[in-house]
Amino acid sequence: MTAYEGKRVVITGGTSGIGLATAKLLVSGGARILVTGRTPSSLESARTTLGAGATVVESDAFSGIDSLVELVAAQLGGVDLLVLNAGGTDAATVADTEEAMYDRLFELNAKAPFFTLQKFLPLLPAGGAVVLTTSVSNTKGIATTGVYSATKAALRSMTRTFARELLERGVRVNAVSPGPIDTGILERTMSAESAREFLEQIKADNPMRRFGEPEEVAKAILFLGFDATYTTGTELLVDGGVSDL
Repeated sequence: MTAYEGKRVVITGGTSGIGLATAKLLVSGGARILVTGRTPSSLESARTTLGAGATVVESDAFSGIDSLVELVAAQLGGVDLLVLNAGGTDAATVADTEEAMYDRLFELNAKAPFFTLQKFLPLLPAGGAVVLTTSVSNTKGIATTGVYSATKAALRSMTRTFARELLERGVRVNAVSPGPIDTGILERTMSAESAREFLEQIKADNPMRRFGEPEEVAKAILFLGFDATYTTGTELLVDGGVSDL
């Protein structure tokens, strides 16, 4: 299968979960890809999983943007699809939210994607595409996710603005909005018991009564990136119906 032969793709947060699933589909389709991550174990696992078809780079989502752009320019020469997937989560009620958590999530989930796109603009040719990862929480009132949800709502707004501004460049910008996808990220910020209870409640509230698979979101990302050539500024829901039903 060579559906993506010759395509040049960068995925931030591409060493686990949705990002890694997207990278695997691209490698199998013949794309030249570079993925970033921060966790040593995930970086090593991604190198093993993706093999020689991908470059796996340790890169901080914000402070390492300039060096990442330089590396991509040297290795790929340009980017046909930029997937801004890196992000983090945390949970706390309004009463319990600390300023440090607020600042950390906004820097990671909103500020970093904004300036990553800004720095990558010279590498995006006409016909290129950008896909951001938002979340169904950007339109739903889910208790304890006030800060996280606000960062994802910011990304949804940025998607529209970026799409409008890049029309003249011939670059499309869209977002994919995952519903409950158990990628293991919650266990890194909550106790195992809290994460399990939170996920089970979300699963019970979903019309399909199940979690989505990372590969299901990955296919939506690739659709927006390469096939949806008359689509820009939109947000594609991959959520088991939870946003609309």
